[in-house]
Amino acid sequence: QVQLVESGGGSVQPGGSLKLSCAVSKWKWDEHCIAWYRQVPGKEREGVAAIDADGKTTYSDSVEGRFTISQDNNPLKVYLEMTSLGSEDSARYFCAIESHGDLGVQGRCKYLIDAWGQGILVTISS
Repeated sequence: QVQLVESGGGSVQPGGSLKLSCAVSKWKWDEHCIAWYRQVPGKEREGVAAIDADGKTTYSDSVEGRFTISQDNNPLKVYLEMTSLGSEDSARYFCAIESHGDLGVQGRCKYLIDAWGQGILVTISS
């Protein structure tokens, strides 16, 4: 069964930077869309950034120009480099993967997610 493990979260001051990692194991397909989502209590989970197996990317409007998603293919690992962080970026961040490999819009995969990580907390606070 595929597993996703996030790391790199924590607390940072406004204007700071943070880099999240997502290690993917036991993935059996050639294609993938891997996305970072985030959620705060009481709100829906929102797409942040997604990348396909060819390295094409999509970002939500709220993070475009500040966040960068990238990947290593062997072993499969995805990164989210976050800069110019503000309080609005505080959330639990989840890594997710699906096997069709098509990007959606606004930092999402096009098709339903096959597996999620457990999430990692990012707090922006002075």
